[in-house]
Amino acid sequence: MVVLTRVVAQGTFDILHPGHLHYLREAASFGSELHVIVARRENITHKDPPIVPDRQRQAMVEALDPVDEARLGHTEDIFVPIERIDPDVIVLGHDQHHDEAAIADALAIRGIDCTVERASALESTDDERLLSTGQIIDRILEQRC
Repeated sequence: MVVLTRVVAQGTFDILHPGHLHYLREAASFGSELHVIVARRENITHKDPPIVPDRQRQAMVEALDPVDEARLGHTEDIFVPIERIDPDVIVLGHDQHHDEAAIADALAIRGIDCTVERASALESTDDERLLSTGQIIDRILEQRC
């Protein structure tokens, strides 16, 4: 019998860059099946809203090799897709604003038995490497405006 280990990663994934790929590859290494929840524009309140529309961001993430399935987040409750996926592990991005303990508590209250991990940062010694959407936007503004 083959036992699948379902992993969930989540994020905005606006303007894909090497940091996103590093995060998803590392998240995939925690199990055998990677599900990605792409945040809906309307739910993003901790930073500027994404430039790329929701369904396009979902399609781009789903096309990446480490990803088995990408879906949009729920409009009202971030835990609804997690309940549907029933993961064994949730991997947070190294710089995501979420608190691991608070998420673990919310999962326990909902009866979701999984661990919460934090991905490592992608280190870069190359000054030209763009590791965030903000850096990409800044570079575009510098060079094109």
